[in-house]
Amino acid sequence: MDETVKPLRVPPQISVYADKHNIFHLVQSMLTRLLIDQPEDPISYLISVLQRSSVDVPRVLLLGPPSVGKHTMARRLSAELRAVHVTRDTLLQDQSELSVQARQHTLTEQELPAKLLVTLVQRRLSEIDCFNRGWVLEGIPQTRLQALSLQQAGVLPEHVVLLAAPDDVLLERSRGKLVDPLTGDVYHQTFIWPDDDTVAQRLEEGHHPSETQLLAELQHYRCEVTGLSSAYQHVLKIINADQPHADVYQQVLAFVRTRRRSRTPRILLLGPPGSGKSHQAKLLSAKYKMVDVCCGQLLRSVAAAGSTLGEEIQPYLDDGRPVPDSLVLQVLEERLSRLDCSCRGWILHGFPQDLQQARILQESQHQPNRFCY
Repeated sequence: MDETVKPLRVPPQISVYADKHNIFHLVQSMLTRLLIDQPEDPISYLISVLQRSSVDVPRVLLLGPPSVGKHTMARRLSAELRAVHVTRDTLLQDQSELSVQARQHTLTEQELPAKLLVTLVQRRLSEIDCFNRGWVLEGIPQTRLQALSLQQAGVLPEHVVLLAAPDDVLLERSRGKLVDPLTGDVYHQTFIWPDDDTVAQRLEEGHHPSETQLLAELQHYRCEVTGLSSAYQHVLKIINADQPHADVYQQVLAFVRTRRRSRTPRILLLGPPGSGKSHQAKLLSAKYKMVDVCCGQLLRSVAAAGSTLGEEIQPYLDDGRPVPDSLVLQVLEERLSRLDCSCRGWILHGFPQDLQQARILQESQHQPNRFCY
């Protein structure tokens, strides 16, 4: 091997640009589709994917126990995102042989075989409306086996929301279920009541299972939820549904609108003196192999090295005066531009200490892409 060949250095500006324009997410999504679909002409396929604007569409699973409010949340979320709302019932609506076969299982109250369910879901999500607008899949999968089967078939959600609530709350919600016969929207006298009096007047008592049946369904769910959660642990958020509906919805919407971050973390850790920034930075650096950049320690190291820049910094340290921003930024620029920071990422603390410094950092080529206070 030629030892004179230097390792490729990725300029910091590239990761900043990639974050700003969502390049990492774009490449990952396109590569995922390419490996799943395996088209004969990969280039034409990728061009088609880009032209149909399908790379950044929502792909959401909304899961949870019975009576937790999945249906109401999924309807509202799909309307907000303009995505297709897919439920178990909508999968069985057409007259295809697969749907007829699946309906026979539901009539006998049998669980759908994982292979049959995956085929139904895969077929529906490959249709043009789901491809272009994205989808919100409600209440599917229900078991870890189904989840793994969906993953193997290429059904890979970007976000998985798991709604949670105590059993006594779920029982109460089931008893008081009301349905709008015109829209199918679900309400409840205690938890969700329509603002429109006209809608309130036409509500009808919704079908709900007996308490014995609901307890059995809850028991089955409790047995499956741990395995189900582990299958989606990297894209999962558990949200307490025992809150006002509007609060739950805002939490769900905020999570679904987040995107995956850059592969190279650039973390800014702020907090008052004594809040534990240095300790947390040390722990995070050790766990995720990032470079721990403490601004104060970095300035002292540069001053001790005796360089020209260090000689300028030393008098300020000796007198206990703040080091001028221009000198601090020179030191940070040099450190954050090194190969280890570019490749492994960094966690910075001790800077900025005021609004002006924060603005300077944000305008530099080392913009943080994560922030913790």
